[in-house]
Amino acid sequence: MAKRIVIWGTGFVGKMVIAQIVKHPLFELVGVGVSNPAKVGRDVGEICGLAEPVGITATDDIDALIALKPDALVHYGPTASHAEDNIALMTRFLRAGIDVCSTAMTPWVWPTMHLNPPNWIQPITEACELGESSCFTTGIDPGFANDLFPMTLMGVCSEVRTVRASELLDYTNYTGDYENEMGIGREPEFRPVLQNRDVLIFAWGATVPMIAHAAGIMLDEITTTWDKWVTPTERKTAKGVIAPGHVAAVRFTINGVYQGRTRIQLEHVNRIGQDAAPDWPAGTKDDVYRVDIEGTPSISQETAFRFTDGSGRDAAAAGCLATGMRALNAVPAVNELSPGWVTALDLPLIAGAGTIR
Repeated sequence: MAKRIVIWGTGFVGKMVIAQIVKHPLFELVGVGVSNPAKVGRDVGEICGLAEPVGITATDDIDALIALKPDALVHYGPTASHAEDNIALMTRFLRAGIDVCSTAMTPWVWPTMHLNPPNWIQPITEACELGESSCFTTGIDPGFANDLFPMTLMGVCSEVRTVRASELLDYTNYTGDYENEMGIGREPEFRPVLQNRDVLIFAWGATVPMIAHAAGIMLDEITTTWDKWVTPTERKTAKGVIAPGHVAAVRFTINGVYQGRTRIQLEHVNRIGQDAAPDWPAGTKDDVYRVDIEGTPSISQETAFRFTDGSGRDAAAAGCLATGMRALNAVPAVNELSPGWVTALDLPLIAGAGTIR
């Protein structure tokens, strides 16, 4: 029987997932929630740019969506910068006994991370208890590119001396926020938000203690590094022009230290143009997520997300769709779990039932 799904959010990810769910044999879209008043009352197909109407009207009436009694809310809402709104919405569904799978609150990839504030954790814990429901958060990074991928590969090793998960992406066509957050496009003297150690670990580093937990070790500490590359020439982006003398690439790491050595590392190299910061790591292909294990055996794996349907959509869009589908495809497994928080360590193999058709 198809799982009945309510989706919240028709932004970049939500639109792509809705286009897929309407033709998926194992999911039935029964409702779509939006926070933008301009979208309320419009057919979801129109909002998502589909060729035909879906027959579902977007709504901001949360009670009406709960009354549909879906198997899950799949939440593609705003980022953790809107934590209060996200928590208020999710807890209403959870208290009503409806499981939530989300890509919004990335620190919840590992809810026990010490930097998660109690007022972010306790309301969800209580709502799951009251509704006997479950809450799962995922993403790509933080998310499956640095939890599922590296831990799966660690499972075929006899010894792991170091494990590193890297995001190696060209941001030329990326239209998300990176100026104040990462300092890309700003003067080299500018100190971006994520250069703060605690903020960086909180926003991006939840999978480091998750991997340590899975490996059965207690980290000594978590450290970070941050490097900038200044462009000598003008660089055009989807958001405008980066002038010479401004930052056009950043490289940062989040490092899990055990017995005095970095044993678990998350690395990001985000550049404007593949030729930017030429001495920094790059994949054998453009725009990849990479796992490197030094161990017995040593392993390297690159994952490239692409559209080959002639749509012209770029690698970033393909990765966003994969992120959205990870949350959706997890619904049947989450429905079967005991109430409470769900992480990647709680899920069985999700093999994509219904994808070959």
